[in-house]
Amino acid sequence: MQNFLFQHLLQPALFGLPPEIAHNATILATRLGLAGGKGVLNNPRLRQELWGLTFPNPIGLAAGFDKHGECVSPLFNMGFGAVELGSVTPLPQPGNPRPRVFRDIAAGAIINRYGFPSVGVEKFVRRVRRVRAFTPLPGILGINLGKNKNQEDPIADYLTGMRATHKIADYWVINVSSPNTPGLRSLQERGTLTELMAAAQSLQNEIAPHVPLLLKIAPDLSDELLADIVSVAMARNLQGLVVSNTTITRPAGINTEFAAEAGGLSGKPLMNLSTRMLREVRRATDGKIPLIGVGGIDSAETAYAKIRAGASLVQLYSGLVYAGPGLIPQMFQGLLDLMARDGFANISEAVGQA
Repeated sequence: MQNFLFQHLLQPALFGLPPEIAHNATILATRLGLAGGKGVLNNPRLRQELWGLTFPNPIGLAAGFDKHGECVSPLFNMGFGAVELGSVTPLPQPGNPRPRVFRDIAAGAIINRYGFPSVGVEKFVRRVRRVRAFTPLPGILGINLGKNKNQEDPIADYLTGMRATHKIADYWVINVSSPNTPGLRSLQERGTLTELMAAAQSLQNEIAPHVPLLLKIAPDLSDELLADIVSVAMARNLQGLVVSNTTITRPAGINTEFAAEAGGLSGKPLMNLSTRMLREVRRATDGKIPLIGVGGIDSAETAYAKIRAGASLVQLYSGLVYAGPGLIPQMFQGLLDLMARDGFANISEAVGQA
């Protein structure tokens, strides 16, 4: 019934609106509890322990959906085992000029050039703290950290974000891979990344050693840049990598006018590229660093493909736009069925089996 209502009533109405207005309407509806759901989906066969945290299931919401920390509890009610908020920047900023979000419905793709619009970390933390003050969250809450557009010392911004959020975050993600903030992706280069991660880990050890620190990378890295990132990750014993952000490439099969828009592409056409990158990172790290697989997930089968390629956890966003909240329980049951087919007692046994 939930899928029927979404596909035949809500989705046509939302797709009749400009994408950003539709997104804002979705956030409002989610805040009001209209997305439905019965709480975090939990099953011992899908439960995992990572970084000292218990993930009730491996299905997470990617950063970018709830940028401002507006609907934490309703998102967990949809069934997600983990929700990643943000990206949040230290100071409020409007992001890039509108229009900045575009859909190719036939291809199941989205291009965005938001540029980290943010209410600022102070307001963000107040919102999330109010939620966490009343009751323990039923799942894991990640905070995705970005930098302000005009900040000339990006490392300072990430450290500011960590200091402000260390009491509300179950884990942090350092986002250096969005294509929509000038110069951000250059932070993935070996020297700068080493300096950034050294500073972040030093602060982590000082204020919150129990909060894992992860790094989110791009899907369209050169072989040399990927080797540099892996080298830094291994040398610094990085706790996790999120693979991957949106792509600046334009895979075949998408609308030409849509493809001409600047920004990062997500959704179904990103699946092959991001999964190939995930597999390469898994191989290069020899499975020693837990990975979160993101990009193109819209079913249990695509989530399972990410897991078999090396992801311990998966995240989606665009798939939710096109399939609606009923996708989460479908994926949950589908993963259990796929595991039963392949004889796995726990989802962790499937990680990297491809």
